[in-house]
Amino acid sequence: MGDQTMKFGDTAKSLSRNPLGIIALFIVMVYGFASLVTAFAGSFTPAERLPLIYFMILFPILVLGVFAWLVSRHSGKLFAPSDFKNEENYIKMQMAVVASLTAASAKRDTPASEAQLHKIVEVVRAAGPAAVSAADGWRNHILWVDDRPNNNTYERQAFETMGIRFTLARSTGEAFEMLSQAKYAAIISDMGRREGPREGYVLLDRLRKQGDRTPLFFYASSDAPEHKRETREHGGQGCTNNAEELFEMVTRAIIQRQTA
Repeated sequence: MGDQTMKFGDTAKSLSRNPLGIIALFIVMVYGFASLVTAFAGSFTPAERLPLIYFMILFPILVLGVFAWLVSRHSGKLFAPSDFKNEENYIKMQMAVVASLTAASAKRDTPASEAQLHKIVEVVRAAGPAAVSAADGWRNHILWVDDRPNNNTYERQAFETMGIRFTLARSTGEAFEMLSQAKYAAIISDMGRREGPREGYVLLDRLRKQGDRTPLFFYASSDAPEHKRETREHGGQGCTNNAEELFEMVTRAIIQRQTA
């Protein structure tokens, strides 16, 4: 009996490290009490046994409903760093993302602030272990429209560390060809291309006119407030020249779409 108690204690300690384990412990505890009460149910009247019967039937359905809601709406919060094969991998993932974004910022001469780096770590943590990469199909797939894709290599590396995939398009026409063939979680676009200095807005306006509400973010040379405002007026979700801000905005948008 003592060995079984110790084993249960070790199991409980392990399960309590993340929200999923706590839910499991709660279920075990509730059914433990229910089993104890059931052992004495023979001394109950039919009216007294009825609530217990309803509880035993309805409780699993309630738990299943809550679990489904958590997985669909808040999947990123159901995991702890220890859910990775080891916590060192979790730290390495954070470091890889930060390193790629730092290299991108240095190339563009837009150094990241300490506050921005903290936000990046929060985004990685919010995604949970493989939360983004576990999504199938379009939910972890970005369309990146830029006539010079080699300029964004480090930025894509940061996203790919999180399990996000890319399709590249070099023009508005090519982008719409891709959109006719597949659905995407988000679109990243530059602003000026060979087609014109405001081609990014041409892409965005055409998308919204067709009723396509895919989140679109501009990654261009400007971070001016007036350009951010103009982006919103055209129906876009963000505009920046900062790699860290781009990563934060787009990753949050993808996680939000996965849990919507």
